[in-house]
Amino acid sequence: MRLANIIHLGIKELRGLARDPALLVLIVYAFTVSIYTASTAMPETLNNAAIAVVDEDRSPVSARILAGFYPPNFSQPKLIAQSEIDRRMNAGLDTFVLDIPPNFQRDLLAGRTPTIQLNIDATRMTQAFSGGRYVQQIVSDEVTTFLDRHRSATIVPVALTLRARFNQQLDKGWFGAINEVISAITMLSIVLTGAALIREREHGTIEHLLVMPVSPAEIMLSKIWSMGLVVLAASVFSLLVIVEGVLQVPIHGSMLLFVVGAALQLVATTCMGIFLATVAGSMPQFGLLLMLVLLPLQVLSGGMTPRESMPPIIQEIMLAAPNTHFVIMAQAVLFRGAGLDVVWPQLLSLVAIATVLFVLSLRRFRRFLR
Repeated sequence: MRLANIIHLGIKELRGLARDPALLVLIVYAFTVSIYTASTAMPETLNNAAIAVVDEDRSPVSARILAGFYPPNFSQPKLIAQSEIDRRMNAGLDTFVLDIPPNFQRDLLAGRTPTIQLNIDATRMTQAFSGGRYVQQIVSDEVTTFLDRHRSATIVPVALTLRARFNQQLDKGWFGAINEVISAITMLSIVLTGAALIREREHGTIEHLLVMPVSPAEIMLSKIWSMGLVVLAASVFSLLVIVEGVLQVPIHGSMLLFVVGAALQLVATTCMGIFLATVAGSMPQFGLLLMLVLLPLQVLSGGMTPRESMPPIIQEIMLAAPNTHFVIMAQAVLFRGAGLDVVWPQLLSLVAIATVLFVLSLRRFRRFLR
């Protein structure tokens, strides 16, 4: 192999990518808008949930319950009539409607057990799941305080002190932003290399390469370094500008160590993209193959859910996937500030997997060129 051929062929790939507006838009979107929305669009904590109250009792205890709902968990409660419940919930105006019946305070003071009705719009799944518990807790606390005539602290035999490390505020946005960068690296590297090879076939330039004094290994390496460089540069930009700058998510570890791990991951995934492109006959077929491969890689790698919660057989199988080791390495470095002494097993695993995928892809690519 000649290094000059690899460099010039890689520059050709970069020029081809620059003339493809669809892929350029995809790169920009994946490393900017997608990361921002993943960090901010679906908070797990309750935030400004719309609540309305039907107060048929008009008593001091119902006023206490009404005052227990306030921002930022809930929006300012709206007092409505019972006849408005169905109309407002059908229109999506309220997520929770609390119906306090008549004579509620009188029944409480008489030692009875009155019932409060809570209506929940369960189509808003995240808010409905967590907000229902919030509402029950608030109502229970306010009623207990009213009956006891004072707000007393709960005495427990053990004092539990919680210390959240690396993410003291338990902000889901921190996890969502960095995890989306990790996912975008895998997705874009497979898409760009596969699209580059299919573009060669569709435009007929692959035949031009075959009559030139270049080897299949040189052609493949040129696609790997050029597309990998684009994804690597975009990921570093995203971490520094979008994650740290716009979203204010602190990165504790070494950026250089992350770049080394990302480069090894890119070698493995670009080889995977070339392999899939040689199997697919066209871009639509490549897209279908991509869904079959990319979804298990993303879902079962530990990026969305912890590997420990998966069946043991799945954990063992996914050790053969580069994503598993990259997710472990990236989260350890970016979240916990881990050094080389901690993540070296993942780096060695990425080297081994990238080597195997490169050999398999090169063999397939040579048969593809015949």
